[in-house]
Amino acid sequence: MVSEHDIDRAPADDTAGDAAGGAGSGTPSAARAAGGAVDPKVVAAIAAAEAAGPASGETVRIDSWIWAVRLVKTRSVGATACRGGHVRVNGERVKPAHSVRVGDEVRLRHEGRERIVVVKRLIRKRVGAPVAAQCYVDNSPPPPPREAVAPIGVRDRGTGRPTKRDRRELERLRDLERLRDAGGLGGRPRER
Repeated sequence: MVSEHDIDRAPADDTAGDAAGGAGSGTPSAARAAGGAVDPKVVAAIAAAEAAGPASGETVRIDSWIWAVRLVKTRSVGATACRGGHVRVNGERVKPAHSVRVGDEVRLRHEGRERIVVVKRLIRKRVGAPVAAQCYVDNSPPPPPREAVAPIGVRDRGTGRPTKRDRRELERLRDLERLRDAGGLGGRPRER
């Protein structure tokens, strides 16, 4: 467990992490140098993640790492993404057992979005979101904006059962939406 006393003094190996990771490397001295306060819970979680991480010289599988840093929900989804060619490390498609190193650029296409991250820390076990964010640098483009339009066919809560007229309007809207999606908005009317 990391105490406040441990946070205030800078250990010898902490300076090496600052040189490699820069001011945002997630180490306590880096956070102090950046002028930010360090949350003791986050520091303790980072220490636990480092303790559970690989020993020096050991490696971590890419499917395990993208799961541990919460880029995918399960390790099997990560392995499937690797086998499907949706994961690239330094520009090359990789298999699930590919070893990832600090400094590698990982590109992951998942759920209609491409995530581009640079590995800062190797971890093997899944950690909380604040700690996971400290293990990589996110260079991803911003996510596409969500549509502000309410989905068709959703009624306000408490309005009760739709009348016959309401139901016919909903069906008409659904037909228009279906035609628009199919690209056939402007041809002959559908036969029933």
